[in-house]
Formats: sequence, C-alpha cells, structure tokens
Amino acid sequence: METMIARRSLLLSGAGFVALSACGDPLASVALGPDGSPLPVLYRIDPADTARIQFRMLDSVNSLRAAAGAMPLQLNAELTAAAATHARDMALQNRPWHFGSDGSSPIDRARTAGYRGTVLGENISETYESELETIAAWMAQPDTRDVITDVRGRDLGVAYFQEDSGKIWWVLVVGDGGLGGPANAPAG
Repeated sequence: METMIARRSLLLSGAGFVALSACGDPLASVALGPDGSPLPVLYRIDPADTARIQFRMLDSVNSLRAAAGAMPLQLNAELTAAAATHARDMALQNRPWHFGSDGSSPIDRARTAGYRGTVLGENISETYESELETIAAWMAQPDTRDVITDVRGRDLGVAYFQEDSGKIWWVLVVGDGGLGGPANAPAG
C-alpha cells in the first residue's frame, strides 16, 4: 500500500513538474530596459471592447468614490459623446488640453451633446497606458482626484481615441445629473 501511495505521489509530482516546465520562464518573454526594469508593452484596444472598458472604468471610479464616501456615478450617453468628441479632437491637435480646436470648453461640448446637468470637471490624458493605469494616475493628483471623487457627481462620461501608434487620448467627464440647476442646459 505504501509503495502504491509513493508511486502515485511520484507520478503526480512528475506530472506537476512537466506542466510547470511547459509554462516556461515567464520573464523570458519580457523585454528589459537598460536599468533592468521591464519595458512597457503596447496596450492596444480592440474597438469591440469599448463598452467593456467604459464599464470597467465606471466600476473602478465607483469603488474609489465609495472609499471617499461619495455616491456612485452612472454612465451618461451625452457626457460620453462629449468625451469621445474631445478625445478625437485632442489627437488631431496633438496636445492634451481642455479646449477643443473650435475653442469649445467641457461645458460647451456637454451642452452640444445634449447634457442638461452641470459639468463638474473633466480629466484628460495622453498616454500609452490602460484605462486602469490612467485612473490610478488621475487619483495620484489632487485636482484630477477631486473630479473623480466630487460628492456632487451623479453622471460619468468616459471615452478614448487610440492612434495607430498606440497612443491613447482618454477623457473622463463628471456631471451633477441636473441637480445643480440648469447651468449647462441648452437655451430655449
């Protein structure tokens, strides 16, 4: 009996070793820079994953908001349209800033997209990083963190534009859901 158990253990151990060796060295495929640190890997977004990315960002933002004692946000189509317009426009201008090539502000873009609430803030980024790395970078800065955790926020718009080179232009817009009055409501 003991010999049989020992044989099974040896066979299982051998099978486990073979399975692990088939995996190879995980660091063998990682390119290292001159300082020995792993080089960044190009983060390529499949356009079919846009909704998944937006909901992953929403979930991440809402987790951060919960930790800060703020209510969760909901995705808003108008703010997302405004964010998408600006992400593409920043890429065309090749500069990350809050003004459109037509001089539009975040408030103007939200109004044009039909948002009836007040825009509380807009975060932008020009990067090669993923959506979660971008949120982490925004959380590391007080001004962009304040946009994400603003307790008045109710709505979220998120969008990106990825260039052929891999560079990603991210835009996140937070609005109050119309609770702060008609400051951004279209006239008439």
